[in-house]
Amino acid sequence: MDSGEEGVEKKWGTGFVEEVKKESLIAAPMVAVSVLQYLLQVASVVMVGHLGQLQLSSVAIATSLTNVLGFSLLSGMAGGVETLCGQAYGAQQYQKLGIYTYSAIISLLMVCPPICLLWIFMDKWLSLIGQDPAISHQACQYSICLIPALFGSAILKPLTRFLQTQSVIFPMLLSSFLVLIFHTITCWSFVYKLEFGFKGPALAFSLSIWLNVALLGVYVKYSSVCEKTRSPLSKDAFYGIGEFFRLAVPSAVMVCLKWWSMELLILLSGLLPNPKLETSVLSICLTISTLHFTVPYGFGAAASTRVSNELGAGNPQSARLAVVVAMCLAGAEAIIVSIAIFFSRHILGYAYSNEKQVVSYVGSMAPLICLSIIMDSLQAVLSGVARGCGWQRIGAYVNIGAFYVVGLPISVVLGFVVNLGGKGFWIGIIVGSLIQSTLLSLITASTNWKKQVSKARERIFHISIDNEDK
Repeated sequence: MDSGEEGVEKKWGTGFVEEVKKESLIAAPMVAVSVLQYLLQVASVVMVGHLGQLQLSSVAIATSLTNVLGFSLLSGMAGGVETLCGQAYGAQQYQKLGIYTYSAIISLLMVCPPICLLWIFMDKWLSLIGQDPAISHQACQYSICLIPALFGSAILKPLTRFLQTQSVIFPMLLSSFLVLIFHTITCWSFVYKLEFGFKGPALAFSLSIWLNVALLGVYVKYSSVCEKTRSPLSKDAFYGIGEFFRLAVPSAVMVCLKWWSMELLILLSGLLPNPKLETSVLSICLTISTLHFTVPYGFGAAASTRVSNELGAGNPQSARLAVVVAMCLAGAEAIIVSIAIFFSRHILGYAYSNEKQVVSYVGSMAPLICLSIIMDSLQAVLSGVARGCGWQRIGAYVNIGAFYVVGLPISVVLGFVVNLGGKGFWIGIIVGSLIQSTLLSLITASTNWKKQVSKARERIFHISIDNEDK
């Protein structure tokens, strides 16, 4: 090996280590932020669980539906902020971060009223699909109490992306921790002291979301860290709504499609023989998968931030290196977690149920859960890369094909025709995830990073750009 090759390898090795440090400083606290935010809803369900089976069932259904028909949409649409703000920050167009964030907030607030109508009349359409009237009524009341949280989230989600794209993560971690403490205390007080009943957790959740908005808003307003990037509300924010929607809509589709497919399978499990067992086990598997996803989500956020920053800064090789590092980190984490789940498969179910039949079924599902975890980790990073580059439209097409053309039909055939039940459902989702990850990997591997730099700078500097994503 000549000295030139040794120099290139040394430079690549040094760059790899430095990139690991940069991404770890973003990913680790983002994982903690995700877990803390996830625990807000867990705390709500736990508090209601002691009130009775009717209240617990109602809140569980309302939580699921408001996530599917509300919070997940806002979260997905906020992915457009990662593209715009991340690339603008890399290009040192700092004032545009504030403008893009305002455009996102206005856009998400516009989406909230139609969602509210779905929530307000939830009892009507739940009854139409055969849900128990008492559960439908209480689920509707709980959802109505969550409407303030929906509007708060329309501000909070762009605000968190605004900070994330600047690698300013610690304020989000601190605010999420304080909000979780506040929510737990408030939730307990509303349920057991003020006797608000099952509505208490929803009211507490709404207050908690707005407290988080206030804490982060004050930080952005007065912190010297955001001095260059904060800007006053101006007409430019309204002009940017169209540009934001062009990224936000496919971003929402990309994020929500798999989530919706999983929720659909939970509903379909009620049509299987022994529906109580199948629904319980699939719910447990989905809970495990969702809880784990908070970890690769952090890697995906790091990948999105680093890729968008480097593209905006005009560094194609650094963007490519960021992708490689994120994939390595997520892959290592997925393998470790999968091994742990596989070897604890015989006792894993006891964390959720004491019934031996449920525990045994969960144990038999463990290998499939392990495969899902590996696929989810890769998908989280690749989706983060898509958001960083602005490929949301491609990601949406991939997800439609992977899950709705292939994955769900296979799930239905294996579950109902081949009589594999819940296992068949989960195998179909794994096939969909495998196709999704494979296609996104091929797209990423074949990317012309110099071309992506050009498109990023065209987007930020408002030069006429090609409508194609690649």
